[in-house]
Amino acid sequence: MNGHGDLNNTHAARATTILEVDPKYSNKSLAIDAHEDEASIREHYRPFLLPTATEDDWIANLELATTLKMVESEILDKKQDRLRILVLYGSLRNRSFSRLLAYEASRILFRLGCDVRVYDPAGLPQKDDVQHEHPKVQELRELSKWSDGHLWVSPEQHGNLTGLFKQQIDWIPLSSGSVRPTQGRTLAIAQVSGGSQSFNAVNSLRILGRWMRMFTIPNQSSVPKAYTQFTSEAEGSRMIPSSNRDRLVDCMEELVKYTIVMRPHFEVFGDRYSEREERRQKEAMKE
Repeated sequence: MNGHGDLNNTHAARATTILEVDPKYSNKSLAIDAHEDEASIREHYRPFLLPTATEDDWIANLELATTLKMVESEILDKKQDRLRILVLYGSLRNRSFSRLLAYEASRILFRLGCDVRVYDPAGLPQKDDVQHEHPKVQELRELSKWSDGHLWVSPEQHGNLTGLFKQQIDWIPLSSGSVRPTQGRTLAIAQVSGGSQSFNAVNSLRILGRWMRMFTIPNQSSVPKAYTQFTSEAEGSRMIPSSNRDRLVDCMEELVKYTIVMRPHFEVFGDRYSEREERRQKEAMKE
């Protein structure tokens, strides 16, 4: 005590253990090898992949031992499907910082062994009641059904997320027949801003995630003055070292950990008393 009392109530905190870094996983990558990857998927859904791997790539040099070990032991060693992560971003600008952030996050997830697919929103029609069969709408819905978790990245524009991003979520139904394209899936959220630090967009994304019956991870990424946080196009548009970049890594590790824990219980999270009761009443009426 410093004479001011236990202001943070630390005496009530649960004891934690600092996990030791296993040197076996230093610079290790669990990414899908090109020869194992489906060529059409790699070309269409993995625009974040770099043409050549370099030793000075910041993502290749991240210390991710705990999460890598967890993925290896809980997913790959057990011959389970890789975690399937759908990535959505909210801008069509040529130099879109939400897309650049989504690509950097995707590279982290890919190194952590995830099957990462980025949806390109270009060509998605305005939400209405007649274009449900549009190819871009069907593509988005199928990707959501395929996924185990999502990453949503939106710019903050006029104090909130963009219309383009919201439109993508509006095209994903809460239910489609007996299938719920988002229920029970994990979700990580991030935003980019042109100005100072803000959390308006991520707050809205968190509300959207709850409405879509998803489990949004506690952590989140908000990148202020995004135009200062990436190298030039000539230098590859990569994220520069900063606490913002570190937070992005935290979020991607957390998304993977939560998805590993929750995926085996996917059906349990979709089971509700109210729906069981509704089915029971319908069955009783048939008798």
